[in-house]
This record gives sequence, C-alpha cells and structure tokens, in this order.
Amino acid sequence: MGIPSDEVVIIRPPERPEDPSLITVSCPDKTGLGCDLCRVILLFGLSIVRGDFSTDGRWCYVLFWVVERGRKATRWDLLKRRLVEACPHASSLLGIEIYNFSRHTTDQRPQVFLLKFSCYDRMGLLHDVTEVLCELELTIWRVKVSTTPDGRVFDMFLLTDTRELLHTKNRQEETCTHLRAVLGDSMCTCDIDMASEEIAACLQASASLPPSMTEDMLTQETQDEAYNPVASSSPLSVSVDNSLSQAHSLVQIQCHDHKGLLYDIMRTLKDYNMQISYGRFDAAENGNCNIDLFVVQNDGKKIVDQNKQDALCSRLRMELSSPLHITLVSRGPDVELLVVNPVELCGKGRPLVFYDITHALKMLEIRIFLAEIGRHVVGDREWEVYRVRLGDDHELCASRDKIVKGVTKMLMGWH
Repeated sequence: MGIPSDEVVIIRPPERPEDPSLITVSCPDKTGLGCDLCRVILLFGLSIVRGDFSTDGRWCYVLFWVVERGRKATRWDLLKRRLVEACPHASSLLGIEIYNFSRHTTDQRPQVFLLKFSCYDRMGLLHDVTEVLCELELTIWRVKVSTTPDGRVFDMFLLTDTRELLHTKNRQEETCTHLRAVLGDSMCTCDIDMASEEIAACLQASASLPPSMTEDMLTQETQDEAYNPVASSSPLSVSVDNSLSQAHSLVQIQCHDHKGLLYDIMRTLKDYNMQISYGRFDAAENGNCNIDLFVVQNDGKKIVDQNKQDALCSRLRMELSSPLHITLVSRGPDVELLVVNPVELCGKGRPLVFYDITHALKMLEIRIFLAEIGRHVVGDREWEVYRVRLGDDHELCASRDKIVKGVTKMLMGWH
C-alpha cells in the first residue's frame, strides 16, 4: 500500500452545503487508532455518516464523511491539528524514535489546575461556563458546583489544558476573560492555580460507590424505544463470521445510529486489543447503520475461540444499546440526575457528556443546584459518574419522564 499524500490529514469541504465534509487520514497504523480519531471527531461535535478503513498492517488509510450537528461552526484547522497529533509519527515505520518535545510531554501525566470562581446564579449558567471551557480546549475532569440560599454560585473545576499553557499568566487571563464575557457583571471572582498533589489525586478512580448508586447503575435498563425514534426500525445485531476470510474475522453490526456510535465501537475493539484491517461504516438517513469490520487479535490471528467471540459480541451489544446510563433518583427530598458512562482502559472519558447534560437542562429551563463528576470502579470496569442535583422548582418546568427523555435525546443525538 502506498502513501496517498504527503499530508497526514486532509479535510475537504463539501461541494454542496447539504453534503458532508471528507476527512482523509494517511499514517502508520497502530491498535486503537480508529478509536483515537473518532474520539477527536466526537470532541469537535461532528457526526460521522460514513467511514472507510484499510491497512496493510503498517500503513493505514482512513476516510470519514462528517456533518455538523447544531454546535458552533467547526474550527477545521484546529480539528486537523488534533487529528495529526492522534496519529503515529511516520518514523515509527523505520523503528526510529525522533525526540519531539511537544509529543513527549503529552505522553506524561498532564498538569492539573483548579479553576475557582463565584457569581450569581441564572438560567443556563453552568452550560455557558462549560461551553467556554470546551471552546478553550480545557478538559473538565472534576467539577463541584454549589448554590447558596442567596443565589450565589461557587464553582470549582479540575482541568487539564490540551494546549499545555494553563500554567502561564496569559492563558489564565484568557480563560477568566472569556468567562467574564459570558457571565458579565454577575461574576465576582475568578482564580486559576496549579492543583496540589492531594487535590490532583482526586482524579484517581474511587474503589467505593454508595450501594444505592451502584444499584442505579447496574440495574439501568437499555434505552427505552420511546426515547429512540429509530430503534424499532433497526434492531441491534452483532455477529462474528470466520468463513469469508482466511486471515480475518468479520465483525458485522446492524443497529440504529446515535451520537458517537463509531467511537463506541472503536473504543470497545481497542479495549479488546483488536486490530482493524479493513472496515466500512454507513449511516442511512432513516438512522439505520451497517458496519463491517475485518479484524484480528493482537497476535495477528482470527478470533476462533467461541468464548472470545461471545464475549466480544456481548460487550458490543451492551455498549451500543446503552452507551450511557441515564436516570433520575430521589436523594431524600431532592432529585438527582445520574448519568454514567464507561471509561476507556487508557483512562479517557467520553467527550462532551457534561456539555450535553447542561445543554439539555438549559433547554428545559431547569436550574442546577449541585453538580459533581467522579470516577468509580464497579466490577472490573471504571466508570465516569455525573451527579446533578436539580433545583427545587424543576417540577414546574418538566416531569421526570420529560427530563430523562430530554437529556437522553441530547446525549444520544436523537433530534
């Protein structure tokens, strides 16, 4: 397989406004590359409507057809830069390790910073703040938001900076300036400091979880068909076929589309150390999706063990039927929105979950009284847990069923 272009990533705009943009990636292959690329695309709020993957085991060629789904205009130059960073360096084909300071530092544990600010509460406040942080490429790892009886909000965010500049005065001032531009005169204070080792240690997953919350997570049923406009017309099917190729196992998936669908598939295969040799993804306008992936295990062999086939198919079905668990639970007199999603084995969480939660609640005109993000280990998996305590007046805005449906549709992209 030759190298189609000197550029690692090429982004071609659509010929017509209604057509998708085409992203071409040509670089050395690695296990999990598809997951890493899909994660970046999801982070920028784009939906993949078609995909094509091929590799000869050393060099890969990937095509993504993507469309914008309601967020602000895509910063294509920045997207290209982030996709290039996700690709292995061409020197890896020659077994040469070229020292690159920027790439070297990203392999280290990122610096964690504590953002603290106070302001007066208003509708949609937390979503507006989250949007600013996302636009600045600041990754939210933990958040604690509380509201006092007089309407003042105290927010604390544990952040890492994709640009690795938050330790500088200019970057800190830029962040506070953007927050003030959104919050206006309601902002009282804004401070950013490097988190202490004790605070940064909070990023480690907790081995304990309240029994009531564990029950909420593990007994959550798959998404109700009433929340999904296409589920009934596109039943979920996952199978492994070893008869069509001498060297590869064919993983065939038929399902309904949702936001981050291809990411969820690639994330699962990455966690199982599966290498994709060839694949094709297509999402029809009616929401039906067909995915064919020719894969091998990390030893380069087909999946011949029936138990391994069953385990992979079972995990894919679970991830695709319920990539996120969403429910409302009672905490004494209060009501808490609970959203849970699995974390990649490499430690990365699902992009834009908090953004979508706060966006949905803003659309429903529901105030947030308290919000926390944490990581917990349940069974053999690590989970990211979002706990959002709703304001006392939430019942005046929407019923419980409407709240769950609204958050579910926003997270899953069912609009």
